[in-house]
Amino acid sequence: WLREKLGLVSRKSKLADAIRYALSRWAGLSLFLDDGRVEIDSNVVERAIRPLALNRKNALFAGSDGGGEHWAVIASLIETCKLVGVEPHAYLTDVVTRIVEGHPQRRLDDLLPWAYPAMPALKAVA
Repeated sequence: WLREKLGLVSRKSKLADAIRYALSRWAGLSLFLDDGRVEIDSNVVERAIRPLALNRKNALFAGSDGGGEHWAVIASLIETCKLVGVEPHAYLTDVVTRIVEGHPQRRLDDLLPWAYPAMPALKAVA
């Protein structure tokens, strides 16, 4: 239907831009139809990013673009921990310790929050 309508509107119109945008993302937009594990709405994600949105102004004081990017990575890790049931402070403490102690760089994916519960027990946090 969208492809048909795209042929009926001016190529340079805002509507054509919107249709092309939707078509370029169609696989993701319709994924819930093919995979029952995918939620039809994004309420879980919206609740997870709400603290980030509310705290966005704090990033203005990150000191630099690089500082802002680091802040975003840490904030993303913390919210992902919450989503997968991992305590963020213990997670960050243990992961930083593992990296400092020589965790293999080729296995950094093992330290991501969703893979973390399968890792050996957390080290004690002082």
